[in-house]
Amino acid sequence: MSTGIPPDTWLLAGRDERLEERSLPLELATALLFRTIVLFSLYLLIAGHGSTGGGFAGGLVAGIAFVLRYVAGGPRELRAAAGGLDPGVLLGAGLLLVLVTCSAAWLFGEPFASSAVLQLTVPVFDELKLVSSLLIDVGIYLLVLGAVLDMARLLGARGAPEAEVPEGLELR
Repeated sequence: MSTGIPPDTWLLAGRDERLEERSLPLELATALLFRTIVLFSLYLLIAGHGSTGGGFAGGLVAGIAFVLRYVAGGPRELRAAAGGLDPGVLLGAGLLLVLVTCSAAWLFGEPFASSAVLQLTVPVFDELKLVSSLLIDVGIYLLVLGAVLDMARLLGARGAPEAEVPEGLELR
C-alpha cells in the first residue's frame, strides 16, 4: 500500500529546499510521536468526560501534536498534517455542538447544561453508560484544537512570502 510520501522524507510535506534549516532528529521524532500524541489526546477526551476538563486537556494535547508538526516542517507541513481541516470550521462546529448539547436539556425541562445518562446493556461490554457531557467535551475539544490550529496558521503566515499569506489577512 503506497502512502504517496516519498521514502526519503519523514514528514508529509516532503523535503524543504532550505536543508541547512532542517532538523532530521526533530523530523524523525515528529513522525514517530505525532499519531501517539493524537491517540493520547483522544484517550484524555474519552476518559476525562466524567470529570471536568477532558475535552480541554485533550484538545490542548492534540494542538501540541500539530504545533510539533509546525515546528518540524513549517506552515507547509502544518497544512499537510491538518489534512484540509479548516480551523474556522472546527471552531464553529465545536461551538455549535456545545450550545446544542447544553440547550437540549431545556427540551426536557432541566436547567441549562444538565447532563443526561443513558445506560445500555451490550453483549461484549456488559453495561455501557453514555453521558451527554461527552458531547460537550467533544465540542470543547474541537474548539481548542481549532483555536490552536488557527494560531499556528497565523504565526506561519507572518514569515510566509506574500503569495502564501491567506486572503484577507493583513500583516503589519
